[in-house]
Amino acid sequence: MSHSPVRLRVYMMDLLATVPYYTAYLSRALLQHGVDVSVGSITYYLDLHCFDSRGLTLKPGCMDVVGRFPRLPRTLRRLLKVAETALNHGALGAKFLVRPPDVLHVQFLPMFLSRAPMDLWLMRLAQRRGARVVLTVHDLMPHNTADLHRAKFEDLYRSVDRLICHSDSIRARLQTEFGIANEQVDVIPHGPFFYDLPLADEDGVRKGYGIADGQQLVLWQGILSAYKGLDLLLEAWAAVEAEFAGATLVVVGTGSTELTDAVRAQVTRLGLHRVVLDLRFTSTEELVALYRAASVVVYPYRAITTSGALATGVALGKTIVASDLPVFRELLTNEEDALLVEPGDVEALGRAMLRVLQDAGLRERLAAAVRQKEFGSESWKSIAAQTEQVYVKACAAGSRERSAA
Repeated sequence: MSHSPVRLRVYMMDLLATVPYYTAYLSRALLQHGVDVSVGSITYYLDLHCFDSRGLTLKPGCMDVVGRFPRLPRTLRRLLKVAETALNHGALGAKFLVRPPDVLHVQFLPMFLSRAPMDLWLMRLAQRRGARVVLTVHDLMPHNTADLHRAKFEDLYRSVDRLICHSDSIRARLQTEFGIANEQVDVIPHGPFFYDLPLADEDGVRKGYGIADGQQLVLWQGILSAYKGLDLLLEAWAAVEAEFAGATLVVVGTGSTELTDAVRAQVTRLGLHRVVLDLRFTSTEELVALYRAASVVVYPYRAITTSGALATGVALGKTIVASDLPVFRELLTNEEDALLVEPGDVEALGRAMLRVLQDAGLRERLAAAVRQKEFGSESWKSIAAQTEQVYVKACAAGSRERSAA
């Protein structure tokens, strides 16, 4: 696919590092594709080298200090981050007044629902100064909020020039639930993370979690949230433990104290003996080592818009058991490269896990089919080319509007 005749200037906006890995991998791919991208983010305090390890320089406005001190007390971090955020938005506002980007690619608006949505104001200013706004829809609406904010998100989706989502099913929902015309939405797959990290010591990982030789490691990984179905997985694991002694479930992730306490309480209530809880943030190196050591990776989600965790499992060629959700079906096929079960069906989830744990041939067949997808750097090359074309379409539409005026 050819490049646009004029090299567009793009500002990639994820100013609070809400989706840092997506922003980093996409920005790197676009730069390698020849797009002039400025990365608008701060240092991700949980992974200080998320961006610079991928050759990226951050341009958040005027300051990038708070994220570089990961051990700051939580309250102090929040106070300093508010001040830093205000200064950065002010600096960017002044810059956009003088010379706005051709395209403002918004990855996330974390302050959108707050009383002072500075990121939304900045987006509006860029629009008024002539920038075309492209918004990636990572979540249709905030998880676990039902329809509370539907009207606000409908206004947001209608106000930008183009939307990017990661599946046909989400584009259909944008049309049916928010009234967004299909021609305003581009479907570009979610790219994989961490496939480019070096090989890890899988045996060391297993020993670190106390998993004996001959035991299979089943992995659930992610930020704790009700929609990800960890409670369903633990219920299903009780049935697995009752019938099969050769596997250990490792749960790795972080979340609020309320959620982590609830997970621990459920494990105790169910009397589970072969569950290891590691409820903390893990580095990318640890994460990749865990995925590589796992025999099976499980995604028991109740609902999902897109999943970086699933993309990681696919990129690393794992045997996958997942909920049979529309977004997952666009990447996986039941019985061909994964086992998919009805969302919320605890009994079916348990049976699927038992199948893959007890059948080594099935595990290898499913994993081999996943590996054939070659879901790695080539995926990001394609994603970058498709994303550039979205920018071209947004700018072309803007030129037609100005000519008509």
